[in-house]
Amino acid sequence: MPSTAPSQDPVAPYLVHGVFWDGPPATGTAADGGTPVLRLQSPEGDFRNVGLAPGSRLGFRVAAPGRFCLGHQVVHSAGSRMHVRCAKASPATKGKQCARCFMLDDSRLIHDFHRGGRVPPGLRSYLMQEHWLYVATFAGGATKVGTASGPRKWNRLAEQGAVAARYVAHTADGRAVRVLEDQVTADLALTQQIRSAAKTEALLQPLAAPEIDAINARRAGEVRTLLARAAVEPYTPVAERWIRPAQAAPLYAATPRHAYPHPLDGGGHGFRLAGLSGTNALAHLAGSDAAFVVNLGRLAARTVVLGSFASEVPAIQEQLF
Repeated sequence: MPSTAPSQDPVAPYLVHGVFWDGPPATGTAADGGTPVLRLQSPEGDFRNVGLAPGSRLGFRVAAPGRFCLGHQVVHSAGSRMHVRCAKASPATKGKQCARCFMLDDSRLIHDFHRGGRVPPGLRSYLMQEHWLYVATFAGGATKVGTASGPRKWNRLAEQGAVAARYVAHTADGRAVRVLEDQVTADLALTQQIRSAAKTEALLQPLAAPEIDAINARRAGEVRTLLARAAVEPYTPVAERWIRPAQAAPLYAATPRHAYPHPLDGGGHGFRLAGLSGTNALAHLAGSDAAFVVNLGRLAARTVVLGSFASEVPAIQEQLF
């Protein structure tokens, strides 16, 4: 079990909202771009960002079993939205929300907008800004098609943990890009979602970077060919590569690593970060030379107390060949 070293001061637990990559995009292969953080919310509603830069240490104890509602989003315009706390701090029953907050969340309406679904004026303003269609490939070669708004064009792919990605189309609004996304899925059987657990598992034995890029280039070419022949919405063809943040590189290197051995639903945990890809960190435990892949996304909707906690080092039989 993870160790449970006591915190020095009694403090109220934070509610984890997840891993976010904010800031400007990477401008070259040696640039990080963005500022990855673990976003926490206090019981009073204030947000705190814990930096996840390489070399930093993260220590925490999961304060209570189960997941709790993250509240809901109200979208006012293309560039303005407001987070509303769950009124009762209820357990999460619909993903990371309670049933009430799920129904009040503007963002849940995005997925039906292009099929004629009604949306409030603020969300309509957001959806009517420019959007991009991309093709992203992950560490095991799994590939998906997806969309991103103009302001989140780079950050969305960083948060998803793509290894290689290419933008293939630009549209004037979010309705048209989602129609194209559905067309690609229907005609090329290209999924719109890769499971978080699958991304983490693939990072234990990632494919070589050139192989991943070749897969991505091929699938992106197939999408461009399809759209050129049979696009059902107006768009501008694009052939642009996404630039991966440099701090993700350690997770794709051909070096031994292991699955993090402790579940993140309880106990104390602490490790030093060597790199981050999406929500997955390459971490080192005190007292061990081994590296571990930790999916910090599993902390979302859980409550944690920060402190000088340390994960227990497991017994590992290193492979000889």
